[in-house]
This record gives sequence, structure tokens and C-alpha cells, in this order.
Amino acid sequence: MAEPLQISVCYATAQQEWIRQMMVPQGFTIGEAIEQSGVLQDFPEINLTTQPVGIYAKKKTLDTVLREKDRIEIYRPLVADPKDSRRKRAAKKEANAAPKAAG
Repeated sequence: MAEPLQISVCYATAQQEWIRQMMVPQGFTIGEAIEQSGVLQDFPEINLTTQPVGIYAKKKTLDTVLREKDRIEIYRPLVADPKDSRRKRAAKKEANAAPKAAG
């Protein structure tokens, strides 16, 4: 019989970090591990149909088969659009770089 895999499931909110170490059978998928981890009970706001998941910051699908030491991450929706944030920072930097009028 194949040795079980040691994996972890991770989720973070602005207030807390949730990590569960688990042993799962070989052939287990990301979706199965998330279901068994208890994260969906602790954070009922998680919606796996809209929130992406990944392993070590690389997006994966729920049917991805796990490997030893994989760290499953459930990603939260973005609060701000990264492009808008970059534009605002660039505009602010540009405004601060403009010469100030002597008073």
C-alpha cells in the first residue's frame, strides 16, 4: 500500500491565518483535501467556484492531484484592482515630484 502524503491547507483573512497539516492518501486532489480539512466549516464565506486555489502561489484546479509536502492555498478576492492601485501610486508620485511654487 502506498504511503500517505503530508500536506497542508492554508487560508488567511485580514484578521487571521488558518493552517491545517494533514495526512492524505496518494491520489487525493486539492478539492478533496480542502473538503476534509475543515476550512469550509470554519470559513463559510469561502466559495470554491469563484475563489481560486493553488499550490505554493501557483494557481491550480480543484482536481489537481497532490504530491508530498504540497501547501494548498485558497485565495481571497482582491479588495482593489492592482492596475488601479498602480495608476494611483504613479499619479501620487508624479504629483509629489512636481516642483513646489515658492510662497
